[in-house]
Amino acid sequence: MIGQRLAIVEDTPGVTRDRLYALCEWRGRTFSVIDTAGIDPDAPGADDMARQTRAQAEIAANDADVIVFVVDAAAGLSPLDDEVVAIMRRTRKPVLLVANKAESERVRTQLHGEFARLGLGEPYAVSALHGEGTGDLLDAIVERLPAESDLPEAEDELALAIVGRPNVGKSSLVNSLLGEERSIVSNVPGTTRDAIDSLFAFHEHTIRLIDTAGVWRKPKHHGSIEFYSSLRSLAAIARCDLAVLVIDAMQGVIEQDRRLAGMVLEERKGLIVVANKWDLARELGEFQQAELIEVIREQMPFAAFAPVTFLSAKTKRRLGSLMPLVMRVAQNLERRVPTAALNSLIRDAIYAHPPPAQGGKPLRIYYAAQVATKPPRFLFHCNDPDLVSNSYKRFIENTLRKEFDFEGVPLTFDFKPRSRDEGPG
Repeated sequence: MIGQRLAIVEDTPGVTRDRLYALCEWRGRTFSVIDTAGIDPDAPGADDMARQTRAQAEIAANDADVIVFVVDAAAGLSPLDDEVVAIMRRTRKPVLLVANKAESERVRTQLHGEFARLGLGEPYAVSALHGEGTGDLLDAIVERLPAESDLPEAEDELALAIVGRPNVGKSSLVNSLLGEERSIVSNVPGTTRDAIDSLFAFHEHTIRLIDTAGVWRKPKHHGSIEFYSSLRSLAAIARCDLAVLVIDAMQGVIEQDRRLAGMVLEERKGLIVVANKWDLARELGEFQQAELIEVIREQMPFAAFAPVTFLSAKTKRRLGSLMPLVMRVAQNLERRVPTAALNSLIRDAIYAHPPPAQGGKPLRIYYAAQVATKPPRFLFHCNDPDLVSNSYKRFIENTLRKEFDFEGVPLTFDFKPRSRDEGPG
C-alpha cells in the first residue's frame, strides 16, 4: 500500500507489537496507514505482552476513519475472526474485509461463501506479497475517507527522534511525553522493534515523535528481527530534525551511546542528551549532575555542544525540562547569522589569532556567508582550502558558538578557493 518495506515481516507470530504509521497516496488523497499487532482475544490474562498489543490495536481502530480487517484466505475462517469482528463493530467505523494470501484461483472462488457469515460483505481478495488486488482496496478506502474539506489544515512539524540502546527507557519517555500508553513498555530489552510515530502539540507547535528500537552494538548477533530493527532506528535518525539520545544515568556513557551520538551528528541532526533514571541515581548519591556531565563531555567530546538534561521518564520527575530544551535547539537549527555580523566576527577572530602558515603560505579568508539552515552551513571563500587545518576549523566553530547560540546544533563549514579580486559574489 505504501510502496516500501516499513513493517518487519517474519513468519514468527506476533512480530508487530506497536502501531506503525506511514503515509499512503492514492487518487490524489494522502492519508495515514496504521499497521497493528494481531488481536488474540483468547490470549492468557497473564501474558502481559499480548494484553498490551491488543490494547494498541484497539486504540488504533478507535482512532481510524476506516478499518481494514485482514483474514487469511489460504487458511480459511478462524474462530478468532468472529471475535475480532465483534471488537471492530464496537468502534462503529467502516470495516473493509480483506482476504490476504489469495494468490490462487481456487482460493479466490471460495472466498465469499466462507467469509460471508462475518457480515462484512464481499471480501477484497489480495496478495500482499505480490501486490495483487491492492488497487481495488485503495479505491474502497479512499471512497470511505472523510471529505478533505472536513480535515484540519496541515501544520509545520518538528520531527523528534527518541534514540538509545535497548532498555534505557525510550518508550517510557515517549509515553510520559504523550500522556498515554502509546508505546509498549517492558523490562525486556528490545521490546520496541519498529520505528513508530506519534503527533502531539507543545504550545503552538506540532511535534512528530519517533520512538525507535534500541540499537544493538552487533545487531546481526541478535537475529534478523533485531537486525532490521536497528536499520529502522538509523532510518528514523535520518528523517528527524532533532534526536534525543537517552542514556542510563546509572551506567553513564558506554560504547553504544557514543556510536549513536556519532550517527546523529553524521546525519547533521540536532542532539540532546537525556540522562534517564536520575531518580535512582540520586538515591544512591554516588555522584552529582555536574560530575556526570563532565563524564559525558569526556566520553563524547565530538558532541560537547549537545545540552544534557536529567529526568526520570517513569516518575516524570524533571520531565518538564525536556520540551523547552527541544524547542530551543529546534530554534537554533534555524538560526541565521547576518552576513555583515558573520564577516565582522571572522575578521576580528583572524586578526586576534592568525592561522599558522603552511609551507610558507598563509591562509587568507576573504568572505564568509551562511548558505543554509537545519543544520546551519557556512561557506568561506579563501585562497586555498588545503591551508585550513582541522584545529583552525575548530577555532572558527568555537568562535561562532561563543557569539551565537548554536547549542545542540552541528555546524558545517565549506571552504572554496577564490582570489581576493573576485569579490564575494
